Amino acid sequence: FTTNPNSQHNLITIHTLKNLSTTNTEFIRTSCSATTYPKLCYNSLAVHATKIQTSAKLLATTALDVTLASAKSTSAAMLKLSRTHGLAPRQSAAMLDCVEELGDSVDQIRQSIDELAGARTSPAEFQMMISDVQTWVSAALTDETTCSDGFAGKEMAGEVKTAVRGRIEKIAHLTSNALALINAYAALHN
Repeated sequence: FTTNPNSQHNLITIHTLKNLSTTNTEFIRTSCSATTYPKLCYNSLAVHATKIQTSAKLLATTALDVTLASAKSTSAAMLKLSRTHGLAPRQSAAMLDCVEELGDSVDQIRQSIDELAGARTSPAEFQMMISDVQTWVSAALTDETTCSDGFAGKEMAGEVKTAVRGRIEKIAHLTSNALALINAYAALHN
């Protein structure tokens, strides 16, 4: 029977990594508890715990990344659906309007991610940057709501309305959570 001198070191490393992982996921859970949709927030971000660690900036940026991916995917699906034969003219028009609104939302989220990535040396520069990001993410949320509103009314009833509104609602909830996390990040610098 021989002992590996590294085995204890390996156990310590595994234990340390487990503790770090727990710390990271607890940071995400705690941060998400202050959002409007905490369960969605945690479920969408916990898989990125290793990347986020306990950084409010990385948490906000990752929330925007997740939102961007969801918005792009939904926009592509809606563009495909808008070309489906058999849609009523009003449904088709609402779908195309929604694709345009989502395109604007994607641009604003992408712009926010790029802005957050920039280096800020002074408090004034940080405040200007965070103000821009808050404005763009709020505008993205408005665009998503406008898209969903296009499917209101009885004449828009049916599977298309249900499918579209469900996907748009998820993006809007992700965007709302991202904005709350951005606001929390901003509050750390005030």
